[in-house]
Amino acid sequence: MESFHAYALRAKQWVLTVLAAEQTPWWAWVSPAVALAILLATPFTGLGGFVAAAAGVALIATVFAAVFHAEVVAQRVGEPLGTLVLAVAVTVIEVALIVSVMIAAPAEKAGLARDTVFAAVMIVMNGIVGLCLLSGGMRHQEQGFQLQGASAALAVLAALTVLTLVVPNVVATAAGPMFSTPQLVFAGTVSLILYGSFIFIQTARHRDYFLPLEADSEDAHAPLPSNRTAATSAALLLVALVVVVGLAKALTPSVEAGINWLGMPKAVVGIVIAGVVLLPECLAALRAAQANRLQTSLNLALGSALATIGLTIPVVALVSIMLGQPLALGLEEKDQTLLVLTLIISVITLGTGRTTVLQGIVHLVVFAVFLFFAVAP
Repeated sequence: MESFHAYALRAKQWVLTVLAAEQTPWWAWVSPAVALAILLATPFTGLGGFVAAAAGVALIATVFAAVFHAEVVAQRVGEPLGTLVLAVAVTVIEVALIVSVMIAAPAEKAGLARDTVFAAVMIVMNGIVGLCLLSGGMRHQEQGFQLQGASAALAVLAALTVLTLVVPNVVATAAGPMFSTPQLVFAGTVSLILYGSFIFIQTARHRDYFLPLEADSEDAHAPLPSNRTAATSAALLLVALVVVVGLAKALTPSVEAGINWLGMPKAVVGIVIAGVVLLPECLAALRAAQANRLQTSLNLALGSALATIGLTIPVVALVSIMLGQPLALGLEEKDQTLLVLTLIISVITLGTGRTTVLQGIVHLVVFAVFLFFAVAP
């Protein structure tokens, strides 16, 4: 009996140790559960007053939970696949939001995909990158990263943004900032080819271009999540993505009403959508930069920008063609100028393999200009 008791005690201690090391934080599963309950209740209660406020809080909390679970899966699979998991998870949310809103109001939302994609690029390349460079530079003076990986990402990003957001304004077949159907098919195909090629380079052919310069870090010594923990996080991530899409779609009319009440342009809706989706990823990249892991920050930022265009454009193009809905992709001259300026600054900033606070300040100033002229065009 004593030997059995001793065995049971050791088993209990082992279970407690495992749970302490791998237990999912309560908020990471409570947030999606509460958000799902609110989403299921909205057809009966509506989204007025307190329910709308609760839905907004649940939406933001669930986005953070989704990124937490994506980070668990990412830690299990390692770099650079880990940052790819985060980028794709965020992009899935964004694409689903855009498509759901497009289907609900096709005529009024012809430019929503363009506005959201452009906003995501500006938020990532100027806002997130600027914050990371400024914060990391203030704490560590100067930071380094893999120049080959950054150059590869910027080359693909320049091609994707110009081909999908600028070229529609200069083609002669369709009037205005729109592609004709054959051109739209071609643009979607090219976007997939470019993004798929980058993923192949990042994860297989030249994987070492995207690995951190310093392998000796806290993350390198942290215990990996078990397969069970990673599988649980993968399932909760899927639930969180579905709930975020549903709640964001339900809250979109309230956001639009608020923006109209403030007298702001409709393009601000795209900035709000992109901002909500990218907020947790921004915090993850910022934490990495403060921990002197700038390579991880850039993998997150550049990978997210590439996924936003490379995956969003083909999906919205397919929806537009299948449903016969208008899709405006070409940017206005003001936005084209800001996009070109962002690409030039990014090439210069990430062209040496070393960064300081100065580069961060420059990117943040351009981001402030983008926000100002979006609100007051």
